[in-house]
Amino acid sequence: MNKFLGVLMLSSLLFQNLFSKEKEIAKIPEASGICYSKTSDTLFVVNDEGRVYEITTKGEILREKRIGKYDLEAIDIDEKNSLLLLANEKNDSIIIIKKENFKIIKEIKIDKEYKGIKVLKKGSNGIEGLALYKNKIYASNQSKKKYPQKDSSVIVILNYSLDKKSLKIEDIINHGFTDVSGLTFYEDILYMISDKNSLLISYNIKKRRVIKKYKLPKKFAQEGVAFDKKGNLYIADDNGKILKIKNPPNR
Repeated sequence: MNKFLGVLMLSSLLFQNLFSKEKEIAKIPEASGICYSKTSDTLFVVNDEGRVYEITTKGEILREKRIGKYDLEAIDIDEKNSLLLLANEKNDSIIIIKKENFKIIKEIKIDKEYKGIKVLKKGSNGIEGLALYKNKIYASNQSKKKYPQKDSSVIVILNYSLDKKSLKIEDIINHGFTDVSGLTFYEDILYMISDKNSLLISYNIKKRRVIKKYKLPKKFAQEGVAFDKKGNLYIADDNGKILKIKNPPNR
């Protein structure tokens, strides 16, 4: 077998393994972000029309609420304080709401500059992915430009604080991918979804390197990613679906 054929067969096998158990569990219009709560064993989803949903891991919608005229693109959870963090793409801000009743607590702006470069730019593109990990917020900027260009495709790192009105960019991850539309952490590994490139990427934040890449079906408009406590994978599809993949391959 030649080397090229072997690579093609391996890629095909990884693709089949990852999506051999793909299942649509819920229909949510323009689903743009998803996260999992260990304390309630439920999923929280946001969409482009400013709505927040709580659903079971089987897809049953438990509640929903439109919190305002926002373009919500990502969501994560502060389990300690029972709060949800929502990315408002239009303003490059983070909206904090109560987990129990979806009441808005405050909106925190994100500073746009890092080391003299405006990595975030006001406009239609903005924060697309959000993950809270060890008291730091990781937020991905939707862009096709590579750093150090202005409005570049990077993940900005912020110190999480509920006391401040704005958060300074403390560091960035220059991962080299474009259109990263979803972020989550699972077992200390950062997972990214690139919508344009149809990729699921696992990333070691300590070593600042990619661990693995998985090709996603181009039929998906993947906007969010999450894992539950059993390691099942969930994808928020902007076409209006929540997908569940049981027992994805070893990460």
